[in-house]
Amino acid sequence: MSVNDKQTNKNDAFAVTRRGFVKGSAALGALATVTSGLTLPFSKKALAIETPAKPDEKIVWSACTVNCGSRCPLRMHVVDGEIKWVETDNTGLDEFNHSHQVRACLRGRSMRRRVYNPDRLKYPLKRVGKRGEGKFKRISWDEALDTIAASLDDTIKNYGNDAVYLNYGTGTLGGTVTKSWDPSSTLVARLMNLKGGYLNHYGDYSAAAIECMTDFFYGGWVANNSMDDIQNADLAIFFGNNPAETRMSGGGQTHNYVEGQQKNRTRTIIIDPRYTDTAGGREDQWVPLRHGTDAALCAAIAHVLITEDKVDQAFLDTYCVGYDAKTLPASAPKNGSYKDYILGNGNDKTPKTPEWAAPITGVPAEDIIKLAREIGNAKRIYITQGWGLQRSASGEQACKAIGMLSLLRGQVGLQGGGTGLREGDHGYPFQRFPKVPNPVKASIPMFLWTDAIYRAHEMTDKTDGIRGVERLQNPIKFIWNYAGNCLINQHSDINRTHKILQDEKACEMIVVIDNHMTSSAKYADIVLPDCTTSEQSDFCMDGAAGSMPYFIFASQAIKPRFECRPIYDMLSDLAKRLGVEKEFTEGRTQEEWLQWMYAQTVKQNNDPDLPDYDTMRQQGIYKKQHDRPYVELEDFRKDPIANPLPSPSGKIEIYSEQLAEIAATWELDEDEHITPIPEYHPTFDGWDSPKRKQFPLQMTGFHYKARAHSTYGNVELLKAAAPQEIWINPMDAEPRGIKNGDLVQVESEFGKLQVCAKVTPRIIPHTTALGEGAWYAPNREGTDMNGSINVLTTARPTPLAKANPSHTNLVEIKLLKSMGVKA
Repeated sequence: MSVNDKQTNKNDAFAVTRRGFVKGSAALGALATVTSGLTLPFSKKALAIETPAKPDEKIVWSACTVNCGSRCPLRMHVVDGEIKWVETDNTGLDEFNHSHQVRACLRGRSMRRRVYNPDRLKYPLKRVGKRGEGKFKRISWDEALDTIAASLDDTIKNYGNDAVYLNYGTGTLGGTVTKSWDPSSTLVARLMNLKGGYLNHYGDYSAAAIECMTDFFYGGWVANNSMDDIQNADLAIFFGNNPAETRMSGGGQTHNYVEGQQKNRTRTIIIDPRYTDTAGGREDQWVPLRHGTDAALCAAIAHVLITEDKVDQAFLDTYCVGYDAKTLPASAPKNGSYKDYILGNGNDKTPKTPEWAAPITGVPAEDIIKLAREIGNAKRIYITQGWGLQRSASGEQACKAIGMLSLLRGQVGLQGGGTGLREGDHGYPFQRFPKVPNPVKASIPMFLWTDAIYRAHEMTDKTDGIRGVERLQNPIKFIWNYAGNCLINQHSDINRTHKILQDEKACEMIVVIDNHMTSSAKYADIVLPDCTTSEQSDFCMDGAAGSMPYFIFASQAIKPRFECRPIYDMLSDLAKRLGVEKEFTEGRTQEEWLQWMYAQTVKQNNDPDLPDYDTMRQQGIYKKQHDRPYVELEDFRKDPIANPLPSPSGKIEIYSEQLAEIAATWELDEDEHITPIPEYHPTFDGWDSPKRKQFPLQMTGFHYKARAHSTYGNVELLKAAAPQEIWINPMDAEPRGIKNGDLVQVESEFGKLQVCAKVTPRIIPHTTALGEGAWYAPNREGTDMNGSINVLTTARPTPLAKANPSHTNLVEIKLLKSMGVKA
């Protein structure tokens, strides 16, 4: 999920409008078109040659709309109604900070293999076996929609609208019609809200902990400066941020990172338990630390900055609350400030020195001191964090602790500086499909949806973070699962989830709308085959390549295959059965909705470079160039009085009175910590857990370049190029008799899986790492045979956000079969 995906959720009609656009660059016009990847030796601009269509061939602009943080254009070469091959953007220059080509990665370029995949859903299906067995019979569309309509009516009549749930799904992002996240923006939500509403959720699997913490830290969602702003920094520090694998396309961040870094020769430090591809020889230093100890490292850095007088006191006094006694709220305890905590004047009486942090983090004290002094001496510091580290048992504390480093040095709102959070971007405002308000007020943390099936009546605001009401009134009885694999594959503790979903008396109806027979689709009662992006038309938003936001007109390249139908088409038919067709469609077809949204966009932007609708369809992509990288909270920095934050104080709340209230009133376990300031505490299943006697290796997850979460996980060519492997350090592999390429069994207290080992010094000792998203494929004993990480992960949520701690795990690995050393 990209930062822009977060931003578009804040406004019903438009993506968040950034500062004024620089006039210009339709990016197509008179520029020569270029073939992707062709660089001419005589020019850095790589002006190249158009690939002409053959006489019997047409070229149609489309897009890859998966959840990788990018949004990339594809050009489909179609012959006799079939996609023969796929290329990517061929427009613009190939030069940093200009209207460059937005080149899709190998995942997007393999789109044809998704469209024509053997797993493709062809017809409506009805389950005939147990949930999860994957046994279905073909039915007609009429039977499928009649069954769903009857089940919805019964659920609402017998339980209420809050018994209907829209499960989390991000299989198609950025679209205006074909949009599966956020839930309130989907057509499923539109339909349900016209029918009385549904049980909503807040947070998401990508960034729930940091979303929650920024609400209390800044008063709402806050991003960072754009990645290309590295060119204006003296020092760049990446905490667990790995764009070379997660956002590796021309619409992602890797191009911005590499070009910006090289332009200014910015010193770059990577802090991560893995030596990632983002490091890959481009970094000046790799700081390997134990997973889940980022908050301890940051506290020790802060200790050096404070004791050596390297903090920006004027910034902290003007823009922040709670750094020291001067701005500490009256309700706070004496010595309750962040400075007091760091210096050891707080309740724990422990100075957070580098010597204190070294045995926790595994980073030598002298290295921490050196790192802190580099931060203290740099004028502009671009600190950024990925979302992986906040997907941990200490996620809320970790992300706020990293953000503190930018505050201590007064970097917020400055070019070359930033907030220390995840990178943001310029955006292009585009009219979205209009929403219908949800009459149901209750909302659950997205990670607790399985709990809301079997223990709903126990769930309250103080125990489980329920919002909108004090407690849930009804369990989930009906689940919509649109373009998502979180029913089973992407949700923690798969074996637990399997047992919950197999009880048909608990959740009575599950409807899956998808392109493929995913692991989650096997748990459906009714399966509806959706069209791919290639089989319908839509505008695709939220693309931002550094200083160049863009959008794509993805046109229909081929007719829908088999009996697949677009989401708008199938739900319009269902709306008719539910008596809300007129309100749902407003008398428009999908094409007419696209025309309406584009007309609204042209009208409200007043952008002279926007072409007319038909020209835009032919043009395929529209790029808008800004004169400099995006700076988050620039207006707040310039004038905090005129531009206050939406926090209670209008400032950055280092000490949060709201968090102090939650800590005092919520029911928490002894090993759970919610604190008004960022603190380090050991966590469950952490590096020092007593469970390590049985499961001595800490396992983290990471986004794997062969997939976008689980999307593309069934493309055999990508699986062959980048096979699923578990990373293990040679110091851990040798005593277990494991060599590179060997088949191993990985076991946690929650389950077992088999996968091949990658023996490498690129992972720190006593820590392993497994890419998330591999499709769950259990054998008869329940051992997963495909390396699906969530067989091993816990369903216990984080303390504050009630989010997924899916990167905090303890495992043991043993050799199953020697496969020989891979070349």
